[in-house]
Amino acid sequence: MEVKTSLLDNMIGVGDMVLLEPLSEDSFLENLRNRFDHNEIYTYIGSVVISMNPYRSLPIYTPDKVEEYRNRNFYELSPHIYALADEAYRSLRDQDKDQCILITGESGAGKTEASKLVMSYVAAVCGKGQEVNKVKEQLLQSNPVLEAFGNAKTVRNDNSSRFGKYMDIEFDFKGDPLGGVISNYLLEKSRVVKQPRGERNFHIFYQLLSGASDDTLKKLKLDRDFSKYNYLSLDSAAVNGLDDAANFRTVRNAMQIVGFMEDEVQSVLELVAAVLKLGNIEFKPESRCNGTDESRIKDKNDLKEMCELLGIEQSVLERAFSYRTVEAKMEKVSTTLNVAQAYYARDALAKNLYSRLFSWLVTRINESIKAQTKTRHKVMGVLDIYGFEIFEDGDNSFEQFIINYCNEKLQQIFIELTLREEQEEYVREGIEWTNIEYFNNAIICDLIENHQNGILAMLDEECLRPGTVTDETFLDKLNTICAEHQHFESRLSKNSKFLTDHSLPHSCFRIQHYAGKVLYRVEGFVDKNNDLLYRDLSQAMYKATHSLIKQLFPEGNPTKVNLKRPPTAGFQFKASVGTLMKNLQTKNPNYIRCIKPNDKKASHIFTDSLVRHQARYLGLMENVRVRRAGYAFRQAYEPCLERYKMLCKRTWPHWRGPAREGVEVLMADLQVPTEEYSYGRSKIFIRNPRTLFFLEERRRQCLQDLATLIQKIYRGWKCRRQFLLLKKSQIVVAAWYRRYAQQKKYQKIKSATTVVQSYTRGWQARKLLRELKYQKRCEEAVTTISAFWHGTQVRREYRKFFRANAGKKIYDFIIQRIMQKYFLGLKNTMPPMSPIEKNWPARPYLFLDGVHKELRRIFHLWRCKKYRSQFTEEKKAVYEEKLEASEIFKDKKALYPSSVNQPFKGDYLEISKNPKYQKLNSAVDEKVLLADVVNKINRANGKGTARIFLLTKKSVVLADQKTGQVKASVPLPDLASVSVSTQSDGFFALKLKEGSASAIKGDFLLSSEHLIEIITKLHRTGATDADREQLLVDISDEFLVQFKQDKVCVKFIQGAPKNGNSVSCKRKNNRLLEVSVPTTA
Repeated sequence: MEVKTSLLDNMIGVGDMVLLEPLSEDSFLENLRNRFDHNEIYTYIGSVVISMNPYRSLPIYTPDKVEEYRNRNFYELSPHIYALADEAYRSLRDQDKDQCILITGESGAGKTEASKLVMSYVAAVCGKGQEVNKVKEQLLQSNPVLEAFGNAKTVRNDNSSRFGKYMDIEFDFKGDPLGGVISNYLLEKSRVVKQPRGERNFHIFYQLLSGASDDTLKKLKLDRDFSKYNYLSLDSAAVNGLDDAANFRTVRNAMQIVGFMEDEVQSVLELVAAVLKLGNIEFKPESRCNGTDESRIKDKNDLKEMCELLGIEQSVLERAFSYRTVEAKMEKVSTTLNVAQAYYARDALAKNLYSRLFSWLVTRINESIKAQTKTRHKVMGVLDIYGFEIFEDGDNSFEQFIINYCNEKLQQIFIELTLREEQEEYVREGIEWTNIEYFNNAIICDLIENHQNGILAMLDEECLRPGTVTDETFLDKLNTICAEHQHFESRLSKNSKFLTDHSLPHSCFRIQHYAGKVLYRVEGFVDKNNDLLYRDLSQAMYKATHSLIKQLFPEGNPTKVNLKRPPTAGFQFKASVGTLMKNLQTKNPNYIRCIKPNDKKASHIFTDSLVRHQARYLGLMENVRVRRAGYAFRQAYEPCLERYKMLCKRTWPHWRGPAREGVEVLMADLQVPTEEYSYGRSKIFIRNPRTLFFLEERRRQCLQDLATLIQKIYRGWKCRRQFLLLKKSQIVVAAWYRRYAQQKKYQKIKSATTVVQSYTRGWQARKLLRELKYQKRCEEAVTTISAFWHGTQVRREYRKFFRANAGKKIYDFIIQRIMQKYFLGLKNTMPPMSPIEKNWPARPYLFLDGVHKELRRIFHLWRCKKYRSQFTEEKKAVYEEKLEASEIFKDKKALYPSSVNQPFKGDYLEISKNPKYQKLNSAVDEKVLLADVVNKINRANGKGTARIFLLTKKSVVLADQKTGQVKASVPLPDLASVSVSTQSDGFFALKLKEGSASAIKGDFLLSSEHLIEIITKLHRTGATDADREQLLVDISDEFLVQFKQDKVCVKFIQGAPKNGNSVSCKRKNNRLLEVSVPTTA
């Protein structure tokens, strides 16, 4: 994008209306249209910015644009709102001047957006830091909250501000924001209860119903359906481009950032819901016995829900809607309200409740954003207030009258401050001030605000007058007092020229404002000015338990009853405007005049009549004439000389002296008439725009000549540079070619020399080779003759020796070859490495039989060693036990073969892990080698009793299977022998040594499924202990067992299978136990 270095560069139309030539209303509008069509929406009138609403987004508000206008002179770049914001901010920061920015225009002209752009620019260019950023964020986030509660959709604007806002932003000495204070003016509270066709109520109602969660709506007793609420218009409930649900979330977030507590937000939403519920309360007439009519509520459900939200007794509020109490001195008179009066009371309560809530919001925001420090602050005020309002159909009421009064005051201060600024600049620059004629609208302001005969004063007087007061009596009073005023018109006034004016209805009056004549309909003036809320309703609201209601209705406190009539709306607004005017007069003003290009809210449409109407009531032409009454253009000497110095040979290209002298030389050389300009102390003042355009035209021609000269010099320089480059390149190419040619010539000479050398060396080498070959052949011939001769001599001597030893040599050779063949064949036919493998290759020759067997034995031993080397210590121990079991039982007991493939587990009960045997495990101090369940045989009947058999390195322990109690513990040294049968049974007898301590109870006759393992471990345990004798194992089908004092013979016999092939033991007599073992197939 092209950066403009001056307001006058690359202009589309005229950037500053003061320079417009010729000046007329038509040329003024044509210039605005031309710039608007080229997306130039900003135009200056001196230091005033005219802003046209483009109704679309333009790429002129980017961070790059902010940096472009930052710290730049106001007229240095093309017109922009950022230029005005930067000028105001720099004046505040550097010159310590309080500033105010007045933004005016009708609804839909873009005032709210303009105020946001000013605030966002100031926020972007001021200081940084955590605390500063927090303040900036709070200031910016106050806008969404106020817009939600104070803006509404109108026929002219989808986001129209229905209140006036003035914000004072406070800065420290560095220019960093400290906080702010917001003032609001004249909220259009009548919109709460009634909206014109095609318009909506305030945004917050629709946002709440659309964006709140179901749980929140349930708490507020609301429904999402807009049609269920009388205060919400249905024909414009949905607006294109407005997302009420998303905006509600934005408002909630903004309230949190500004500093609202969660309970405060909930209280605000409850009041909004109460207003909606209030609108659904309807009344019906009811006749009393005395003939008077009174009102009654039709459906009390909405009243009940509203009272629950606000914490009010339903009966109290219901009575307040039906009766009105009037107090006069010490008397109270209670009168009934008819249906019309009840509806009036309901709507008055709704309007007051919402307007007071809005005022509380502004106060609450001020508490959060106000500056915390007590030191003096610099202040920048931003005023966003309604523009002049004129409804074409004559439906201008009290609100338009108040708004236009405010604009009259703003116009008055605008003219005064503009003239004062002009006069101060002339005095500061030493230029003679000439009085400027202009229309002074003080006479109109006096007509409205005069304390004696002003319209507002008479309206207040009429409202306070006892007796019957109507809008007609107020109009009669105006006709009586203001009839002779030149700016007041009425059909009923004494001025006869208006008697036949049919454009002026009887119930209206007309005021000739500075912007034109406005027709006001007098209907509603008295009621709206009274803004009366019955005391009964105020007292009912004060009785609410809701945390916020009592703050909003302090006059309802019965202990502080004030019989004095509250101030009227007109009186309050007049006082607010007076305070605002005093505030503005203490600050340096900056103006933004917003204009709406069309009524269709569409881009690229410029309606002449609409823009002309706004330009008139904004007083833009008057503003231009005031600025042009003296000098139309002024510029500091330095930028003026820098811009036009090429027009004079004495100042071009560099002027060495003071800038003023350079400008004087320049203007004298150009022969500009002296009456067309004046020299100030730091600026030159040009009276007529034609003189400026003459300078600009001469500068444009000069720039063209300079551009041609620059092009000529540049082209010459470029051609010379190209020629020198070609020349240099030719020299380099020639040098490289000569080098290449010499290299090629040298390579050819070198190659020829190499060839000659190679031929010479080849001839010499071949000659030497021939000589060497001849010498070698001679040596070989001598060697061959010598060898043949020696061979003949050796053979002659060896022949005798060979004949005596040849047979033995041949035999040894044959035997060696046979052995070699045998070993190679054995290598290729080796059997597998398994120790149980019995295959072995057959011997090829009989004489190798001994060697063959010995090799087989050695291979088997080696194979067994390799197999054993793979065993772990645990596996070795298992195999040693199996080997020992084989030595004891192999071919001796029939049970042994079935135990070979069963691993010896040892601890079958997992006694160390099983919690059941924890007590038994703790009783045994040593490591348990074997734990199993055995049957102890009773000598009396031959039946077995289950016992736990434990074997340790030092003892054998028998314990009860159920309780784990130790029944017997036998040290291993006390064991004499073990007796078993040759059959497949599991019986074995532990025989104790006579005289030992354990032998008192006698031997033990036991039965187990793991007989082989038990006997083997007993035998190994005794064998490993060097101090003890090895345990004897007696294998016999008949042996004696000592039971206490008696010896019993245990005899094993083979019998037919009984009881499922199990072994049975029976007592035959006192000396014989017979064990029957089933015969195995």
